Amino acid sequence: MNDAAYRLLLPDPAQMGRVDALAAREVPIRTLMEHAGRAVERAVRRHVRPCRVLVLCGPGNNGGDGYVAARRLAQAGWPVSIAALAPPRPGGDAAAAAALWDGPVVPFEAAQVGHFDLVIDAIFGAGLSRPVEGNVADVLRAARRVVAIDMPTGVDGGTGAVRGYAPQAELTVTFCRRKPGHLLLPGRGLCGRCEVADIGIPESVVGQAGVCTWHNAPGLWQVPHCGMESYKYSRGVVSICGGAQMPGAARLSAGGARGSGAGLVRLAVGAAADLYRMQAPAGLIVDSAPLPELLHDARRRVWVCGPGLTVEEVGSVFPTLVEAKRQVVADAGAFSMAAGDPGRLRGAAVVTPHAGEFARVFGHPGEDRLAAARAAAALIDAVVVMKGPDTIIAAPDGRAAINDHATPALGTAGSGDTLTGIVATMMAAGMPAWEGACAAVWLHGEAAMRAGPWPVAEQFDLHLGAARAKAEAEGQKKRG
Repeated sequence: MNDAAYRLLLPDPAQMGRVDALAAREVPIRTLMEHAGRAVERAVRRHVRPCRVLVLCGPGNNGGDGYVAARRLAQAGWPVSIAALAPPRPGGDAAAAAALWDGPVVPFEAAQVGHFDLVIDAIFGAGLSRPVEGNVADVLRAARRVVAIDMPTGVDGGTGAVRGYAPQAELTVTFCRRKPGHLLLPGRGLCGRCEVADIGIPESVVGQAGVCTWHNAPGLWQVPHCGMESYKYSRGVVSICGGAQMPGAARLSAGGARGSGAGLVRLAVGAAADLYRMQAPAGLIVDSAPLPELLHDARRRVWVCGPGLTVEEVGSVFPTLVEAKRQVVADAGAFSMAAGDPGRLRGAAVVTPHAGEFARVFGHPGEDRLAAARAAAALIDAVVVMKGPDTIIAAPDGRAAINDHATPALGTAGSGDTLTGIVATMMAAGMPAWEGACAAVWLHGEAAMRAGPWPVAEQFDLHLGAARAKAEAEGQKKRG
């Protein structure tokens, strides 16, 4: 793993617990807690002007961080009080931090919260193990403004799901690395701005915790470089199967492939060739020959199958491509074909379902969509791109990336067709399936951001060149 990818790791709460335990062999937990509280104090002072602050402290180490933050804010002259849900375990590090607090302590009651301008939530953090209900929920509901330590109480750090109640934070300060729940919805929306503080955890221990989830960004992958000796076949050939009923879908996929740098894009459309040729741009080749004949060309390694195809067409084309040992990016009609029978997708390299398509094929993912995407990828032995505002890219070997580099503008018909073309382009240029899918999802989001307000899918491919240039520059910068 390169250094850039290492910095993008997203440990879940259990893995972060292992990181803390390993770190404690080199740095005392009490020291790390002091650094964490100081980081929160500094973040709060950057975020708001001095005001009346109530720190809600739980009995664990998250509460210990809160006691340190309260003490440091008070030392800076801020009016601070603490409300403790329960006392820390005697003799523990949090108890030591609590013992240093000599300021006001008020009851942990909703009626107290209205007397304060800002609430610092240090109750449970990312390692929440039970729903937030009753008095804890009432107290959090009464807060006007919230800064959360590690994670807003009630948000599951591993899944982003809300357990019971969770407050809306303006700012969340976490340590060492983000957690999956900082990027997965609805948790991401409740965190507000998320800051990651270095509190002195040795970098060497992060890689020992078995983390295989990443924040999707350049540095995790590197787009293929187009050098002086590159030519159309080295940049890769993308082939797309098109149907007669919805030709626009295949053309959008072709636009995504061409815009993201494919050397050559060909549409395999059989008897519908005349229909496609009437509207095909000059650089796009339309093939009318039967599919088995087209597969004799060994340079056509990567195929898109599904956009614009009926169930019957996919049922005929997909097995032919798999039998020919081609790399297949499956979407759209492929999920109608495999509804309730995910085994029919085996042989694909990458599948790109949105939430509804995923449920139709694999069943409802439930609250832990990260685990569901991983299970689906293992089941069909293919990379699964679960599309959405927090797209998950999961590999059969358990690797997964979470993408938040996107915009609601992608929620328009045809956007997914464009994505399939980008995925195929990355693979045709030589990227492995998982890395290529991760890169494609990021490029897709970047292009949408550049397309302006309320774009239509036909406009996304116009911005893919600039998106790819940005990805290449950022990747090189992060890799040093």
